This record gives sequence, structure tokens and C-alpha cells, in this order.
Amino acid sequence: MNIARLARLGYAALTRDPHPPPCVLGAEDALSSLRSALPAGFLLGTATASHQIEGGLDNDWTDWERGAHPGGEPHIKDRAVSGAACDSWSRIDEDIGLMRRLGANAYRFSVEWSRLEPTEGAWNEDAADRYLAWANALRAAGIEPMVTIHHFTLPRWVATQGGWMNDRTIELLAAFARRVAKKLGSAVDLWCTINEPSVVAALSYVKGIFPPGLEDPRIAAHVMARMLKAHARMTEAIREVDTTDADGDGRATRIGIAHHVRIFQPATRSPLDRLVAGLTDRFFNEAVASAPFTGRIELAIPGVVEVDEAVPGLLGSFDYMGINYYTRDHVKADLRDPALSKQFVPADRPVNDLGWEIYPEGLYQVLKRYGALGLPVYVTENGIPDKSGDVRPSFLRSHFEALVRAAREGVDVRGYFHWSLLDNFEWAEGYEPRFGLFRVDFDSPDKRRSPTPAVETFQEIARGLGLEPEAG
Repeated sequence: MNIARLARLGYAALTRDPHPPPCVLGAEDALSSLRSALPAGFLLGTATASHQIEGGLDNDWTDWERGAHPGGEPHIKDRAVSGAACDSWSRIDEDIGLMRRLGANAYRFSVEWSRLEPTEGAWNEDAADRYLAWANALRAAGIEPMVTIHHFTLPRWVATQGGWMNDRTIELLAAFARRVAKKLGSAVDLWCTINEPSVVAALSYVKGIFPPGLEDPRIAAHVMARMLKAHARMTEAIREVDTTDADGDGRATRIGIAHHVRIFQPATRSPLDRLVAGLTDRFFNEAVASAPFTGRIELAIPGVVEVDEAVPGLLGSFDYMGINYYTRDHVKADLRDPALSKQFVPADRPVNDLGWEIYPEGLYQVLKRYGALGLPVYVTENGIPDKSGDVRPSFLRSHFEALVRAAREGVDVRGYFHWSLLDNFEWAEGYEPRFGLFRVDFDSPDKRRSPTPAVETFQEIARGLGLEPEAG
């Protein structure tokens, strides 16, 4: 396979702007045909992350939440702190009940490194037992667990050693993955090593809005390289210690990364806009996807940084490709910016509450692009911040229709995880963005959950797949 050629073809596909076909998912015949369009065992679920829902954590993000940028602007909008979040640490049975109400047969959640290993070498066996109980409870409810081992946060003791700027973090995370897989492997087959390496690189080390708040593309490139090296070492560790086939499919592990893919549309036909959009695509979208096929980390920002390194264990380290897809950016070259461009949404485009373009055609495009790599694909995240709840039903329908369209054209797509089950702490945006299929009243003592209109839409899709939502 010529990865460079595939990258060029994929980028060309992502930057066209066709008129998507009308969404017909709500039609009875379309819903009844879902089972024929999608593979047996298709996973329809939701996704969350530990720091965003569990509450009671103490890590580099809880430190970051208390601070401000050099100009005085708080790190988190409205000075929000994660605090108790959704209190899912003590309400998992209630949340599994919500999943059953949806008709979901899968759930992607992360384990919190700082909770399990609060200081170097220490191990919280009670917390590990609870995560194992979660996985077993999900299986008992007919819900396949997908476990993410690293989702953005670092224990304070790792961060103070330099975090992702320290090569030692690679081995520390590999050792953590080994312990997690040994503990949970009896109940978990589907593993996600790292969530969104390119987002960590971009937001923590280029834009400076995630900890540690740096703006240096050279550091960002080396951070992303370290994260891919960590993935390779984590994969080796998981495969070595998880030998239990929990779901009976003949495989004890299926391992991948949740890779955030954005479409970078050149703002104009100018050669410079097209060049910068292409470079951005290759750095943000292609480096992670091509690494398990080449066994190399290849990252370049011309005149700034270049990384080209063979990594032991990287070749063949993906059993599936996880895709997190939300939006499209229009790219205007600006060589004074650390990212070499300004990214924006034209005024005539529909947007969500965070100003991101609503572009369901993009999900079809990325599935076609990454499906061509020959691996099974899971949509590990897709969702919308929608405080009113009125837009989410059509968003869910149109994006699931894009997935079905790709599957009918031969993409081996195995699952869809909607972000998110619950409203939660949305990193630098705090609690204002509402991504949940279920609303959370963060001011109530019981963090009361209530359904949004999209719950019915999710249930319709579940029924179309032959799943049975429970009455709520």
C-alpha cells in the first residue's frame, strides 16, 4: 500500500464540497434496512471520559482548572472546575440504566490514571476493583465495554516530571496499561490506548489552551511522536497480559487509537491556502493513521520541525481505526501564526453552540478515507453541543445516515459511539457546552439526569439494528 498516495487521495476527498444526499434515516424502510447495511454485531453506544464524568479527581487538569493564562484569562471558561462532575463514580448503575433505556449495546469509558496510581508505584486496588465491576456490570447488561486507557489527563507526579515532554512517560504509561489490562482483561476485549494524540499536540503545545499551555510546534511534534511510541508499547503490554476472550469472538484483544479527524478545507483556491491546508491535514490527520502501516512516525512542518523515525512495535499495532469526527475547518494561510493558518467557519454555514460547522457529509468522507486503509473502523466519538436539545435529533440522524452510506459502499464500519451519554465537564469550555443525550442538573444533589429529544432518535436507530430499548 502506498500510504503517501492514499494520503493525497484522502485529502482530495476531504476538501471537496459536494451537496450531500438527503437524510432518509427516519423513513421506515431505511430503519428496517439497517441490519442488512451494517455487519452483525454492530456496536451502537455512547462515549465518556473519566475526568469529565467521575468527579473527585486530582491530576494535572484539576491543577490547570485553578489557573489563568498570562493575560489573566482563566484557563476554563467561567472559571469552572471539574469538581464532582456528573458523580458517575458513585452512579454507574444509574448510568447503565440510561444505556439500557437507549438500547445501546456498547459503552466507551476511560480509566483514570491518577485514581489508580495516585503516586508513582502506588496502586489503588479498590478503584481497580470498581472499574472491573463496571465492565462486568456492562457485560451483564448486554453492553460491550470499550476501555480507553489514556484520555488527556496525567497524574500530578507524571506532569511534574515533564509529562509528554519526558521520554520516561512512554514507559510509565506502558506499565500502567499492563496493570489495567491484567486487571480488566477478563471482562474487556476492546481497548483504546490513547485518545486523540493530535488534539493533545495541537491544544497543549501549539495553541496553549490545554495544560501545560505551551505554544511551540517543535515541541508539539515530538509530543505526538512520544504518544505514538507509547501506543506501540501499550499495545505490546496489553496483548501480552490480556489473554481472555471475554466476548467469545475468538480474540482476546482488539486495540486501536481514538483519532480525532477534522476536515481542513482551503478557504480559497490560492496555492498558499491549499498548501497550508494540506500540511495541516498531514500533520493532524495523516501521521497517526499511517504510522501502524509504515512502522514510522513521520511529522513535518516545513522550516520548523521534522520527525522521521522507525518505532519498534508500531507496525501492525492497530486492530481497528477509531475515528472521532465533529466538524470541518476552513483554512486561511497565516504564516505568522504558530499553526501557519487561521481556521474559521463561513457565515453561511450551520453551526453548533461552540461555533463548529455542522457537516454530516464529512463523516462519510472520513469513513471512506480511513476505511480504505483496510482496517475495521469504529466511530469512537461523534456528537454536538446543543443546549436546547432541538438540533441533536437531526444531527444524529444525518450523521448516522452518513455512516450507513459509507458502509453500503464497502467501508468495514463496526460501531458508532455517540458523544456523549451525559452532559459533562468539557475541558477548557467548562460546563456550558451540553453534549449529552441525557441532561445533567449539576446543581442538584443527585446530579439529576433527564432525557433530551435525541433519546428517541437513538432508540429508533437501536430498534432498526434489532436492539431493544427498555422503557424509562
